[in-house]
Amino acid sequence: MKIALHWKILIGMALGAVFGYAASQAGWTTFVDNWVAPFGKIFINLLKLIAVPLIIFSLIKGIADLKDIRKFSKMGGKTIGLYILSTILAITVGLLIVNTVQPGKKITEETRSSLMKDYESDAIKKIDAASARKQTSPLQPLVDIVPDNFIAAAGNNRNMLQVIFFVILFGIGLLLIDPAKAEPVKRLVEGMNDVILKIIDIIMLMAPYGVFALLADLVANAPTADLFAALGLYALCVVIGLAIMIFVVYPLVIRSYVGMGIGRFFREISPAQLLAFSTSSSAATLPVTMERVTEHLGVDDEVSSFVLPVGATINMDGTSLYQGVAAVFIAQAFGMDLGLGDQLTILATALLASIGSAAVPGAGMVMLVIVLGAVGIPEGGLALIFAMDRPLDMMRTVTNVTGDATVSLVVAKSEDKLGNPQPNELDDFYQITSE
Repeated sequence: MKIALHWKILIGMALGAVFGYAASQAGWTTFVDNWVAPFGKIFINLLKLIAVPLIIFSLIKGIADLKDIRKFSKMGGKTIGLYILSTILAITVGLLIVNTVQPGKKITEETRSSLMKDYESDAIKKIDAASARKQTSPLQPLVDIVPDNFIAAAGNNRNMLQVIFFVILFGIGLLLIDPAKAEPVKRLVEGMNDVILKIIDIIMLMAPYGVFALLADLVANAPTADLFAALGLYALCVVIGLAIMIFVVYPLVIRSYVGMGIGRFFREISPAQLLAFSTSSSAATLPVTMERVTEHLGVDDEVSSFVLPVGATINMDGTSLYQGVAAVFIAQAFGMDLGLGDQLTILATALLASIGSAAVPGAGMVMLVIVLGAVGIPEGGLALIFAMDRPLDMMRTVTNVTGDATVSLVVAKSEDKLGNPQPNELDDFYQITSE
C-alpha cells in the first residue's frame, strides 16, 4: 500500500522522537551526532540550495503571467495591492500573537543552552551583526535592498531581498519589451520553474528521513517535555492566527464591502477549501477555486481568470503568517531578543518571499529559510518546527485559497463584474450593522 508523503513525514517525526529519546537514555548521543544528525543537515542544505532558484523563476513567472503592462497598471495594480495588504495584515496578526504568547520562552534554560551550544557560531554572528547595525545610517536597510552585483547577491541566501528586487525589475522589463522578443524568455522561465518545482518534489522525498534525523538529534541532545510543550503553543499560535484570517478578517471584508452572505460564501467555496486542505497546494486547487468563484459566487470570468492565477503565485497569507510566527518562535527558543527593526525585517522579508513562494507542498519551508537568514536566526532551528509543518501546511493552504477567493470578490465588486449575491440564514453570525 502506497503511503502519502505527509503520513511518511509524520511517521518520520514520531520515529525520530522515539529514537532520539531512546538514544538519550541509552547514552548513544555520540552515535546520533556522528551517524544520524548529518542526514538532517543535508536536508537543510538542500532546502537552502533551492531557495534562490525558486525565488527567481517563480517570481518572474508570476509577473510575466500578467502579460500586459496596461493590465498590470489597472486591474493588476489593484489586485496586487490587495494581496500585499492582506499579506501584511496576516503577518502582523501572526507577529502579535507569537509576541503575546511567547511560546519559545517556555523552553527551559537547560534546553536553550543545549540549542545555543549547537549553534553557538550563528549566535555570535547575530550579536556582531546587531552591533554593526547600530553604527549605520537609519536608511541603510533601504540601501541594502538595492544590490550592486546581482551574481554576488544571489550567492548568499541572506541577500534574498536584493535578489527579489532585481527579479521584480526583470519581470517588469519583460512586460515592457516586444511580446515576440519576450516569449522565448517566458518559455525558458516557465521551463526552469517547472524544473525547480520537480526538484522540490525530489527533495521532499527525503523529508521523512530528514525529519527523522533532525528530531532524533534534537531529542537526543535536549530535554523533551518543555520543548514539546513549547511546540504545542507554537502550533496553537499559528492555528489561532489562521482562524482569525479565515473566520474574522475575510468575512468582515466580504460582508461589509462585497455585501455577500458569509454563509453562502463558505458553502460555495468549501469544495476548494477541502481540496486545499488535502493537497496543501494552491496550484493544485486553482481549477476548483476558479470554478467555484466563477460559477457559484458570481465573479466574472475576466476577473477570476486574472486574479486567481496571480493569487496562487503571490498571495500566501497563511504561509506568511506562519513564517512570521515560526521565525519569532525559533528566535525565542535560541534566547534571541528581536527588536522592532528585526520584526519589521521579518514582515518585509516574509511578504516579499511569499510573492515568489511556489504554490506546492514544502515550498513554504524553503521560504522560511530566507526569512530566518534575513535577521540572522540559525537556519538549523528548522529542526524545532519541521515536524509540525505538514499539518500546519494543510491549514495555511486553506487560508491562502480563501484569501484568493476574497480578493477576487473585492476586485469584481470594484470593477462592477460581480453577480447579485443573495444572503442566507447563516449570515446572522457575521452580521455587521450598517447605516
